[in-house]
Amino acid sequence: MTSQLKSMEDLMLNITQEIHVKASLERTFESLLDQLGPYNETPEGKSLQMKLEPWPGGRWYRDLGNSNGHFWGNVQAIKRPTLLEITGPLFASSAFLSNIQYRLSEAQGGTLITFRHSALGVLTEDQRKGVSTGWLHMLSRMKSQAESSQSRSASVQ
Repeated sequence: MTSQLKSMEDLMLNITQEIHVKASLERTFESLLDQLGPYNETPEGKSLQMKLEPWPGGRWYRDLGNSNGHFWGNVQAIKRPTLLEITGPLFASSAFLSNIQYRLSEAQGGTLITFRHSALGVLTEDQRKGVSTGWLHMLSRMKSQAESSQSRSASVQ
């Protein structure tokens, strides 16, 4: 099956989501790192086996063991506890380049996360439909972890 692009907009993706978390900036940021890394999972609860190296140039990738996996991106900018920016192909195995930003700010009663995913490239229709839901799932899990009384605070490798 072949799909044809009708316009430049077919190659562009722009998603912005905001979520309020009832936790400190620091706790929310640590939960964000956990959810992008070792606690990253599908909506069905299956581990994605993700690793995040939380420093400029650090990799974000899926580690399938035995030197197998999938590169998702590099940390472009990190400013604890207010900014994490990653650039790369993410989940796509096609000509696709993404920039994702998590901007955290103090808000009444906790932290506001403003998430933005901007991308240019080829996505299947299923990928396009699933991307917003996937990000919302991850933000919801991060919120639950940050707001729980038992922060996991896993060491991210």
